Order: sequence, then C-alpha cells, then structure tokens
Amino acid sequence: MADNQYRIEIEEALAAADDALFYLQKADDSMNSAKNWGLFDMFGGGLISTFVKHDKMDNAQRDVDNAKIALQKLGRELDDLDEMMDIEIQVDSFASFADYIFDDFFSDWYVQSKIGDAKARIEEAITKVRQVQERLRRL
Repeated sequence: MADNQYRIEIEEALAAADDALFYLQKADDSMNSAKNWGLFDMFGGGLISTFVKHDKMDNAQRDVDNAKIALQKLGRELDDLDEMMDIEIQVDSFASFADYIFDDFFSDWYVQSKIGDAKARIEEAITKVRQVQERLRRL
C-alpha cells in the first residue's frame, strides 16, 4: 500500500476511534448520573428518581448503540488488528419492570449492580479505544 493511502487509512481509523470514544464517554457520563440517581432511589427517592435513573440508562444505551456503529467502522478500518470491542450494555426488561413495580431496596440494589456492571464495561471499552488510538498515532 502506498504511503499516502496508508496515511489516509490511519486517519480514517483515528476518526472512527474518535467517534467511538465520544459516544462511549457520553454513555459513561449517563451511567454516572444513573448510578447517582440509583443511590438516591435506593434510599427513598421514590418513583421520580426511578424514572430519572431509567431515563439516564436509556440515554447511555443510545450512546452505546452509536459507539457500536463507530467501533464497527473502526474494525473495518483496522482489519489487520484483532481488537475485539464487543459491548453489550442493557439492563434486561424484567429488571426495569421490577424496578418500577416493586420499587423497593432489593430491586433498586439489583438495578444498581447492573448499572455498575455496564459502567465497568464502558470504561473497559474506553481504555481499549484509547490503546488503539495510541497504536495508530505511533504508526
């Protein structure tokens, strides 16, 4: 591959990585907010805090979906790299249903643990994308 074409491929991959990182960081911010609302909900926040918490989780899911598209593009740009960045962040529908219907400490605690798991996976993906960016910049 010619040097100029190689440089273009690197720039396209960096742009895809930047897009993915943008959406992952937005998702991380939403999950931070959901976590905070979840703590409030666990200790007596009520139906409004449950609603706000789930709204933040929905926002995070939309951002993760957008990040997945950018990660797929990144994967196509980097077909020679075997970076797997599979992100599945979704609280199952029963947990959401139970959190509204059985708005108690135990259902709130369960959803809070799911938020923590999702946040950890988002942070792991952010780290991987940053590592890929560094590898690309060195090229």
